[in-house]
Amino acid sequence: MTIPGLSFGSAARLYDTIRPTYPQTAITWALRPVLGERPVRVLDLGAGTGLLSGVLVAAGHEVVAVEPDDQMRAVAAGNLPGVEVLSGSAEQIPLPDASVDAVVVGQAYHWFTPERALPEIRRVLRAEGVFAPMWNIRDERTPWVAAFSEVVGQEGWGLDEGWPYGAVEPWFTTPELGMFEHTVPIPPAALVDLARSRSYYLTADADEQARLDRDLATLADTHPDLAGRDVVDMPYRTCVYRMRPA
Repeated sequence: MTIPGLSFGSAARLYDTIRPTYPQTAITWALRPVLGERPVRVLDLGAGTGLLSGVLVAAGHEVVAVEPDDQMRAVAAGNLPGVEVLSGSAEQIPLPDASVDAVVVGQAYHWFTPERALPEIRRVLRAEGVFAPMWNIRDERTPWVAAFSEVVGQEGWGLDEGWPYGAVEPWFTTPELGMFEHTVPIPPAALVDLARSRSYYLTADADEQARLDRDLATLADTHPDLAGRDVVDMPYRTCVYRMRPA
């Protein structure tokens, strides 16, 4: 059986081209406690293909990317010349104690084992640092996005209502929520590819994958907000939880 959190490697290049990046406003808010006027050293943990790392690099920060999947890590290394891209996991981070100003996590914290990951993250983080997991969530207030979610399932897990992943004490303070809206252009025909980059598709059997392909192709061809359009703007809300070492 394929473990969902380790299912993305087979679709690494598709993931890299179809998944949304992160708005700079979310990054700035996440790092504000340590930002000041200087670039900081940031660990992108569970970095995948480096989508979040790329935004951090563009903002001038020093980035270390850690990713357990070989295929995802290879894409990240190709995308991020000059960035240290390391094999490792949230439960076993290959960095010294107190070696980074911030730890960020894009779309991956829900795959971590918190009782092992939280003390490890605290170990590598400097005393005045910040830890910020974040997720891009489709904005289902838009009718065609809601229709997409009717096919593939809703996402968000209540993230906009409060931290859903249990206690972070004694390692970190109570998580503080920030929400940031942005859009990403996507051809309607590529909605199938967006689903194909998700763990629920990658771990599904052939019949379920065929159903998703068929229903999403029909949606793109028939929904009045999608049919006949070359490109539409997919709305996202980036949900960031910011916490400090306790």
